[in-house]
Amino acid sequence: MTITVGVLALQGAFFEHIQLLKKATETASPSEWHFIEVRTPQELSTCDGLVLPGGESTTMSLVAARSNLLEPLREFVKVDRKPTWGTCAGLILLAESANKTKKGGQELIGGLDVRVNRNHFGRQTESFQGPLDLPFLGADAQPFPSVFIRAPIVEKILPHHEGVQTEETQQEDVIVAPSRKVRDSVAQAATADEVEVLATLVGPAARSATEGQDGDPDKEVGDIVAVRQGNVFGTSFHPELTGDARIHAWWLQQVQAAVLKRNKLKQ
Repeated sequence: MTITVGVLALQGAFFEHIQLLKKATETASPSEWHFIEVRTPQELSTCDGLVLPGGESTTMSLVAARSNLLEPLREFVKVDRKPTWGTCAGLILLAESANKTKKGGQELIGGLDVRVNRNHFGRQTESFQGPLDLPFLGADAQPFPSVFIRAPIVEKILPHHEGVQTEETQQEDVIVAPSRKVRDSVAQAATADEVEVLATLVGPAARSATEGQDGDPDKEVGDIVAVRQGNVFGTSFHPELTGDARIHAWWLQQVQAAVLKRNKLKQ
């Protein structure tokens, strides 16, 4: 079985993603993998899975619109419900809602029932790297060397329904992705009603307690930095900027499982 995975190559760290995807196949299951850079609707149509890299989400959205790629991306993610992973800027694009930073905001793809707060940690000079526990990689997995660069966080999980989030559209300081309905029963099988939180950063109260200061870490879950909902996966940080291919290998397993399920349902 040949599986084609595309990386959106309009701007950002797309080359780095492709290199780690290739590295990940050394430990991934024995499918035949084909990785391509995606810049056109025609290239996107050949893909079984897609990565939206880190970079500038506003620029990516603008170039996608000018390239007539924005609507095909929404079809891929929200109508056909094919496996899609967004890192940093990619997470912003895949959110159903995001805070505005510029007049008019930007266009979103959507797919994740979350609202993100972009540039949550401040300017690029305030970027940081640190070990992050990722239970989905396995109970015995070593912490992942997570890189946060002007990173967003998931600040709110939204209720799921097919249609625009009413509460979100009433807020002037957020932008909302346009709603789309799934294409068929195969796509419906790839959806999920609930957003699954896969990773959080330790919050200030927990850090204070660790340092011996007053604080109640049990009352604080920390910042949400990785989520999954059906076919869509998002991370605030940049796995592509490390040499660690474990998340890429894990995601390829999810893609393969989705392709096998899709093929079985079509039979």
